[in-house]
This record gives sequence, C-alpha cells and structure tokens, in this order.
Amino acid sequence: MIPLIFAEEGQPSIIKKIGGSSEVKKHLEDMGFVPGSMATLITQNNGNIIVNVKETRVAISKEMAQKIMI
Repeated sequence: MIPLIFAEEGQPSIIKKIGGSSEVKKHLEDMGFVPGSMATLITQNNGNIIVNVKETRVAISKEMAQKIMI
C-alpha cells in the first residue's frame, strides 16, 4: 500500500485504507473516499491534489491525500 499522492496521474486505483483521526476519516468518507472505491489522481499543484472519486472531481490537500492508502 502507498499513499494516494504517489499514484500515477490518470491511473485508477482502489482505495484500501483510510488513516488519521476519526474526524479526518469521517470527512474523507463524506467526500467519497471509502475503502473499496476507485480514485484517480488527476493532477498535483501548489500543495493540493485533484482526485476523481465517484465520478466527481475533488480537491484535497497533500496532507489529506497521505492518509488515503491505495
């Protein structure tokens, strides 16, 4: 398993685990980042990343992306 920030751009990945505090996990799950779902790293810029998850593009910080394991 590796953090989402190390995923190859454009390559769909299966989310295997969400780390962090219970508040962080809940926030990420509310945005669609749940184990077993697909996430695709679109681009990284200025400390943020754009991820396609559940047919929606979401911007999250690199710190949050490090808690999403693929």
